[in-house]
Amino acid sequence: MSFLVNLALGLVFGIGLVVSGMSDPAKVLNFLDVTGTWDPSLALVMGGAVITAFVGYRLVLKRSKPLAAAAFQLPAKTEIDWPLLLGSAIFGIGWGLGGFCPGPALTATTLGAAGTYAFLPMMLVGMWLARVFESRRVAAPA
Repeated sequence: MSFLVNLALGLVFGIGLVVSGMSDPAKVLNFLDVTGTWDPSLALVMGGAVITAFVGYRLVLKRSKPLAAAAFQLPAKTEIDWPLLLGSAIFGIGWGLGGFCPGPALTATTLGAAGTYAFLPMMLVGMWLARVFESRRVAAPA
């Protein structure tokens, strides 16, 4: 049952990405081009997402457990450290160059966006490298 709930929620999320334009790299790149063909409409999309997430987390975390899982899966680390800052910078640079982040890139594959076929393999390599570096960092003696 949990798989079906996750599938349905993923489909709703994907449809939202397509409707909002977040899966169109040209729209994203125009949003980032503040000195050229700036398109501020994605600020409304992101603002709506932040507000929805803020309210949603407040409501959901009042529950003792999620509806479709045994427990909440929240991050254990809450402090800002160098790996987080470096990862955020790499993510931002990649988003600015390609106009994609992971969710919209997956959605854009269903739309036949050619750039995703170059982006997705590199994203997977980056995710793998992050795991390799993190496992070496954790295994290294302090």
